[in-house]
Amino acid sequence: MKIDIKESFIKTRKAGSIAAGALDEVEKIIKPGITTAKIDRLCYDYINDHDAYSAPLFYRGFPKSCCTSTNHVVCHGIPADKILREGDILNVDVTAYKDGWHGDTSRMFQVGKTSVKAKKLIETTYEAMMKAIKILKENIFLGDIGSTIQEHVESKGFSVVQDFCGHGIGQDFHKAPNVLHYGKKGTGEKLKAGMIFTIEPMINAGKYETKILNDGWTAVTKDKSLSAQFEHTVGITKDGYEIFTESKN
Repeated sequence: MKIDIKESFIKTRKAGSIAAGALDEVEKIIKPGITTAKIDRLCYDYINDHDAYSAPLFYRGFPKSCCTSTNHVVCHGIPADKILREGDILNVDVTAYKDGWHGDTSRMFQVGKTSVKAKKLIETTYEAMMKAIKILKENIFLGDIGSTIQEHVESKGFSVVQDFCGHGIGQDFHKAPNVLHYGKKGTGEKLKAGMIFTIEPMINAGKYETKILNDGWTAVTKDKSLSAQFEHTVGITKDGYEIFTESKN
């Protein structure tokens, strides 16, 4: 089905703005003592109040409206009665579905005073995502994205998770292409104007290996080291790129 680029960007922009707004609201309540269930409820209410739907809810059986991944949880943590404590780090991943289109983003939060290593991990993860976004334009390769992230992350002494990746997005939540966060320059598919996908590096303080817990969703570091992630939904334009999920703050 032929999709008009202008329409796809307009609609993704709306969905992305709602998703980013939900994370801006999360920022206001992060402190020791709150539960991840409270964060989930806030995200659900905010997205619903903006006439959109929380795409993760019931997606392939996922039970909540967002993912909350703390400390050594890499991704897909399920909100529950878990109480956030001083020193925790937390990724909140939200996706708004608005007028048939998706906007997907995640952000790291620090609960109270965190360790120097945790701060460095979070800073490096954000830098890696933004370095990859800044090279986006027509005719570069998907491998250029992964190479840029991997080079920066490993230069800081951290590792790139290889079991999960970014993805195409639009009217479907997940679709081609897969966007790896490691790799070699000049490899993979060439980018073309109109492509919309996520860049969402997951970076570990220790080794890159992960495992899935018995709930079938929660991914954790095998060595129990800290993990961090940031995510934006981006689109390729004729003269560069657009970020659809930037914070309003």
